[in-house]
Amino acid sequence: MATNEELKREFNRSGFALVEEDEILKRCVTLCINYSLKPSDLVSSWELYHLNRQLIEQTVKKDEMDGFILHLQNQQKEAIMAEESGLHIYSNRDVDMLLEGIPEDTEEIVTTPTHKSQRLHPDPFDSINRSKDYGCSSGKSVGRVTPFGTRINKFVVKFNIGNAAVQVENGNDNDVENSEDDMIIKRAQTSQRCSLKVNGSGPEPGCRFMYDRTEDKFNALENRITKHADALVASGLYEELMDPAVASQRSIFAVGMICCDGEGHLNDKSILLQSSAERTSGQRVPLDLNRLNQFSIFPGQIVGIEGQNPSGHYLTASKLVDSVPLTQTADLDQPPAKKQTIKQEVLTPVGESREGSEVSFIIASGPFTTSDNLLFEPLNELLAYARRKPPQLLVLLGPFVDSEHPEIKKGAVDATFSEIFQVEVLRKLQDYVEFMGSEVRVVLVPSIRDANHDFIFPQPPFYIHIPELEHQITSLSNPGTFEANQVKVGCCTVDVLKQLSGEEFSRNASGVPTDRMSRLASHLLRQRSFYPLYPPPENLPYDSTLAPQAIQISSIPDILLLPSDMRYFVKVLSVGEGEDATKCVCVNPGRLAKGEGAGTFVELTYKGGPESMHASIISI
Repeated sequence: MATNEELKREFNRSGFALVEEDEILKRCVTLCINYSLKPSDLVSSWELYHLNRQLIEQTVKKDEMDGFILHLQNQQKEAIMAEESGLHIYSNRDVDMLLEGIPEDTEEIVTTPTHKSQRLHPDPFDSINRSKDYGCSSGKSVGRVTPFGTRINKFVVKFNIGNAAVQVENGNDNDVENSEDDMIIKRAQTSQRCSLKVNGSGPEPGCRFMYDRTEDKFNALENRITKHADALVASGLYEELMDPAVASQRSIFAVGMICCDGEGHLNDKSILLQSSAERTSGQRVPLDLNRLNQFSIFPGQIVGIEGQNPSGHYLTASKLVDSVPLTQTADLDQPPAKKQTIKQEVLTPVGESREGSEVSFIIASGPFTTSDNLLFEPLNELLAYARRKPPQLLVLLGPFVDSEHPEIKKGAVDATFSEIFQVEVLRKLQDYVEFMGSEVRVVLVPSIRDANHDFIFPQPPFYIHIPELEHQITSLSNPGTFEANQVKVGCCTVDVLKQLSGEEFSRNASGVPTDRMSRLASHLLRQRSFYPLYPPPENLPYDSTLAPQAIQISSIPDILLLPSDMRYFVKVLSVGEGEDATKCVCVNPGRLAKGEGAGTFVELTYKGGPESMHASIISI
């Protein structure tokens, strides 16, 4: 058995110094045992790894050990293949054959059975499914005990709103429900299938992107300012528009975009107002908001300002209008054909009442696997819960194959990103909808963090081609809108709440409590945009050519889904004043997986309006 002293002596003999010596020697002893290596053999393998990686320093560091483990695995596999040339290396198809009970020596081409009775459905309550290890650099087996798998409290309600309370479910108390007979009965009692209409204003799969020019960016901003100005004037509540950069002794009303004078964040001295180049001078004028006791602004926000500019150098505001009137809901920039298409999709059909509209959701946002593996255990548990308490609509928001996952970032997987998505996400969803029947539907929304999808915002939907299930599994663009049982739902997987939180500059009246998360979410509805912030962060691949039509909110949705790294919530937002105010339920389900632990999802039933809906945030 290898010892710490022997390993240290071999490393020193080869000229390598150990950083964090105790930890490295402990791991090396384990490697010698697992791979039946002598200390000298292990150090020789390290030398080869060191040369192949072209490392400069003659040191052994802790953060290099994961790559070294993968190198040892490849060495072992090559050695076995060299000794036994006739050895069959099993692939994903071979594993599937074994799991499905198909004999290995069959000569027929194995395809996925299309008839439901021919499919072998996994135990719907078993979170450890047919997941693959994908050659993770950790070198641990698929059946290992994970922190997620050893959690004690399962499906605990963290927050509840509405009349109907969701009972706390613990994984240890579901023995009766776990029987197959019970599951068949529950499946037969699934709610009635909901209708689904998708708004097709987003980019299509395979679209051309990132070819926008400076002219396109200018036109997009100019159209936003002009459209908001037209809406404010058409409301009849405000005076005729004036150029804010022109000196005037009387009070004026101007519309423009909030900008920052510099590269930092907004403050009292750095606020600029940029007006329309077509209607006014298009110049930027410093904006003084010291007379206002309450406001909330951010770069890119289109506002109306009442104030004075006697010198022509500084506009002093006496009133700030940050919302487009509710009467202006049509997208003026879209061609007639596009307007007609949207109206057909979002308007309530004649003879149907929205008061009776009802739909049940389960809403979850990625990542769908913990950071220590690619077993997708949280997704398995979520689908097991959805089998026990089936919703009409299961809404899954990306990322699915997270580009920020440690194993994905290191490139330590032996499958393509598309293969991981097909096996770990689509196949499981296919099993879910086939098992539950035609009453359930699934909606997928991609994320710019999806490694298997286009890195662009706005983002086209996933290309999912499952002919027999295309009416049950639907992919939306990001951002996207759809209508389920006449309930309008909008969603955007970019963390716009977190980005707005970092850029917002606000002032509140003293002694008046405020709800910051509601205020941030309300900015999207007031600006009629899923992404009103401009300029966007450097890490956001914003396309100014695709954005104007795709990010536009043509009418206030009933439910707005905004997944974020910030704390989960379900809030009722109000846009407008008095009896004319429109209400919207805003949902941040949190992340289904948080590091190596469990996250949260939302179970929501919407009945005609926010007053009669109930929702629960549940820890998985």
